[in-house]
Amino acid sequence: MNKHTNRRAFVTLGALALIAPSFAVHAAPTNLVQVWKDPNCGCCNDWVSYLQANGFTTEVFDTGNTAKRKQLGMPQQFGSCHTALIDGYVIEGHVPASDIKRLLSLRPKAIGLSVPGMVVGSPGMDGPVYKGRSDPYDVLLVLGEGKASVFKRYT
Repeated sequence: MNKHTNRRAFVTLGALALIAPSFAVHAAPTNLVQVWKDPNCGCCNDWVSYLQANGFTTEVFDTGNTAKRKQLGMPQQFGSCHTALIDGYVIEGHVPASDIKRLLSLRPKAIGLSVPGMVVGSPGMDGPVYKGRSDPYDVLLVLGEGKASVFKRYT
């Protein structure tokens, strides 16, 4: 290689080194789910275990979720016993892992997903104590300004 080729290669590599981190940040969605919950909530612990069994990494904050839900912009009417955050989306309540994965692949303009309340039969609310009972529920795509649409219906 001559002197000009070496300098050109050096400059090109330097430029790539500067922009590569920005590509890495947007290359793929993360599987880290941050969860805010009450330290004594068994169903929240069950939902966290369910997420881990479905390929997600979790970071749990046992500080309650009301303040975090408000900070993240999830309207109270879509509230549940735990609030989570993954790749910029808020996940409220007992949302199935398959719906979280679908949300991350579709990337809609939305606040996130919610299963309001604590629906028996939803992930984390499906333990032996419920004796196989499963109530129908909707996973809602929360759009903002108090609006939502059905993302997935479970009957």
